[in-house]
Amino acid sequence: MTMQPIPELDLPTFLLAGSARHGGRPAFVDGRTGRAVRYDELAPAAGRIAAGLAARGFRKGDVLAVLAPNVPEWPLALLGALTAGGAVNGINPLWTTGEIAAQLTDSGARFVLTVPPFLDRAREAAGDARIVLAGGEAPGTIPFAALLAETAPLRPVAISPADTALLPYSSGTTGLPKGVRLTHRNIVANVLQGEAWTAATPHDVVLAALPYFHAAGSFSGIFLALHGGATVVTQPRFDLEECLALIQEHRGTILPAAPPIVLALARHPAVDRYDLSSLELVVSGSAPLPAAVQRDCAARLGRRVVQAYGMTETSTLIAMGRRDPAAPHADGSVGEPVPGTEIRLVDPHSGAEAAEVGELWVRGPQVMAGYLRDEAATAEMIDADGWLRTGDLATLSATGEIVILDRVKELIKVGGFQVPPAELEALLVTHPAVADAAVLGRPDPDRGEVPVAFVAPRGELDPDAVAAFVAERVAGYKRIAEVRIVDVVPRSPAGKILRRALRHAVAAPA
Repeated sequence: MTMQPIPELDLPTFLLAGSARHGGRPAFVDGRTGRAVRYDELAPAAGRIAAGLAARGFRKGDVLAVLAPNVPEWPLALLGALTAGGAVNGINPLWTTGEIAAQLTDSGARFVLTVPPFLDRAREAAGDARIVLAGGEAPGTIPFAALLAETAPLRPVAISPADTALLPYSSGTTGLPKGVRLTHRNIVANVLQGEAWTAATPHDVVLAALPYFHAAGSFSGIFLALHGGATVVTQPRFDLEECLALIQEHRGTILPAAPPIVLALARHPAVDRYDLSSLELVVSGSAPLPAAVQRDCAARLGRRVVQAYGMTETSTLIAMGRRDPAAPHADGSVGEPVPGTEIRLVDPHSGAEAAEVGELWVRGPQVMAGYLRDEAATAEMIDADGWLRTGDLATLSATGEIVILDRVKELIKVGGFQVPPAELEALLVTHPAVADAAVLGRPDPDRGEVPVAFVAPRGELDPDAVAAFVAERVAGYKRIAEVRIVDVVPRSPAGKILRRALRHAVAAPA
């Protein structure tokens, strides 16, 4: 399918082009409090926030970091910062102070939006960045309400579609987190691509249960929904019963989800206590969804359940199942490539075209501009002809849908979150009793994968103490599920960990 032309617009102008038509309809509703922001309030609010930021020193090209749960202030701040010519960097609220500080420093964020429960961590991590506080006031912070009340006019800012709009962080196919430069044009293109397969409409109510700092959460719960005129009900942190109650109360029609949510919908007894008859579509992304779980969920709900596939480096979408019930969508597949996306299957060892199974390479207008200040990592991910290496082994179904078989890459996905082994390995070897370490993912029925550490000891070593050492220094989803002691961590002559030598041991009992 041919992709429609991409308008040369900045992202806020593109997203809000139809907001006047939606008038007083709610754009965002806080699922916990019922607070609503109307469509006719969005553009004026974005302008005032932009002016308020500018009056406090925010300039074109500056970065606003957001350390907050899914609340209406998140998309409002995003629209305001983009209108001021800046970029937005979402931060995982589960992170430790050290992890937050590292990302703030690397991104060069000059302002940080947060909420009272996260204020202490934000203060400790912010450095020279100024803190904007939503939902309260505190000494040394800028009240978000003050930005919304700004009366100074915003000086016009020239924004190019090639300017960076979002700066999420990703580990790519391996390694430590890197800033991903997504331009206004990247995201505009990806919204149009997604709408060709699964458009949101003014009829829809979208449940924003996926976190906004995650590419899938912002794409589904802000960009796609806003451009389509849907109402978004935000959930600050996923809780199954609360999510079900919100669908029932607000007559939710679309639920973007991760595999653990789909698994709960398929099997949890609480589902039977709620009226989910309004729900029309469940879209699972962020991690592979087993075909059996997809079938079970669709059968239980009596609704269409499709998968979506992509990467932070592709603005979110590469492929997606269609909303149209008549469109083919094989259980276990991630759908067809969205319009404007070229794909190749490449032998990961020889680099030759693969006949049936190979590493999936993609090219299209949604592919990132590159990693922040890291030309080498960008060149490793994207070749000179614009082909991005996904690191995933795939094949194509008879109907042209992509089926992901395995990962070439080493990244571990825990409940949809990325866990780079290199980050945990670097931390493990700082323990005084650890001489060397390797971390691999072990399949887990609830979370997809969990990290397992193989450590070569330096003298006496208590596995539980090593696991606790890591747990104190990383977010919950990065914690080591098991520590196994080995005589030596296998490495190649070049010093690379030979993970294949450990994979057979991951699934075996300790």
